Amino acid sequence: MSKGTEAEKLFKEGYNCSQAVIGAFCDELNLDRETAFKIASSFGGGMGRMREVCGAVSGMFMVAGLKLGYSSPTDNDAKKAHYALIQKMAKKFKDENGAIVCRELLGGTADTGSTPTPRTESFYKKRPCGEYVRMAADIAEEVINEMDI
Repeated sequence: MSKGTEAEKLFKEGYNCSQAVIGAFCDELNLDRETAFKIASSFGGGMGRMREVCGAVSGMFMVAGLKLGYSSPTDNDAKKAHYALIQKMAKKFKDENGAIVCRELLGGTADTGSTPTPRTESFYKKRPCGEYVRMAADIAEEVINEMDI
């Protein structure tokens, strides 16, 4: 199963966009799911349902950081390379969808209350979030494979 398919499955189980993307990579990252889901829990709904950066994109960036990130605060070459990688991933997502910001992806929806929208059949039919989750995970998988790590 592709990482995108796995992430979309997790999203349809009720995990938020960010949790679904990082959850698809837990085995590869040697990260237990509970920890991954807790780390990513704040980023759903465009960061706490504020409709800022898409949770799927945030999850994609977390995967890149865990797999390909740097850890030394003085390694400017590693920082530069990693930021270029993140910008490349963001561009791929934005080129396909027109934005990386949740409210822009959802057509200006600014519903920012803290109560999650119930996950009903109509939710999944009218929201493109499952597609964004799949695409973000596929981009992460593609980039990781390109790096041959």
